[in-house]
Amino acid sequence: MQKIEFTKMVASGNDFVVIESHQATRSPRHRSLAKDICDRKYGVGADGLLILEKSKIADVKMRIFNADGSEAQMCGNGARCVALWLKSKFLKIETKAGVIASQLKHDNVKIKLTDPRDLKLGIPLKLNNRVLPVNFINTGVPHTVIFVDTLDKIDVFNLGRQIRNHQKFAPQGTNVDFVEVLAKNSIKIRTYERGVEDETLACGTGAVASALVTSLRCNLRGLKRFNVHTQSGEVLKVYFKRINNKFSEVWLEGKAKIVYKGCWCDE
Repeated sequence: MQKIEFTKMVASGNDFVVIESHQATRSPRHRSLAKDICDRKYGVGADGLLILEKSKIADVKMRIFNADGSEAQMCGNGARCVALWLKSKFLKIETKAGVIASQLKHDNVKIKLTDPRDLKLGIPLKLNNRVLPVNFINTGVPHTVIFVDTLDKIDVFNLGRQIRNHQKFAPQGTNVDFVEVLAKNSIKIRTYERGVEDETLACGTGAVASALVTSLRCNLRGLKRFNVHTQSGEVLKVYFKRINNKFSEVWLEGKAKIVYKGCWCDE
């Protein structure tokens, strides 16, 4: 039986198990380890497993495994947890989506994402014998953004699951963000996360995707900052520069914390 030391962390309601790669040298089965350790009944319980490795191009390499064992390219709130875990004021983190930068001040973590891509607005999505207008953007991982009038009345699990698996987004699928505009610079979101296969309390890349698409949909050319209200109750901050439909200097800011440390017995 192998003993793996881990740290349980949370950022805006997204929770993660963080381990260093050398802890899993005798257990290369990262996907099955993620499924076991993220199980909320028989494991530690988390939205994802973050494995930290050495990097040749950054300070650290972060590999992200979702609760279902699939590997993700990027995780905004996960990256914020890693920055806090390493306790470095300025850090570069290698991900499969590229190298991202982070800034740490106490328990407040700000990360700079790679420039978003694959923007498509007003996609007609056929769903349940009706056509639903949706928007798509990749902020490190794919996100479909849908605007609604009353967010609390949305069946996020069932509707989100249908869109996540829609043939339009095959084969990789998509995360699904439902957005209610509260004010000029303020939105509220609920997210169905691919890999978790359920609604989560927050999604960092989803908060960014929702803010950027709202900027375009509402034609807010001079606005460079959004407050994003999540299901956890925390308000994430998204900053960016926009020229026409192109975005750069995209930052995500919010709190993160260490919940506890422990030892996982891996058979």
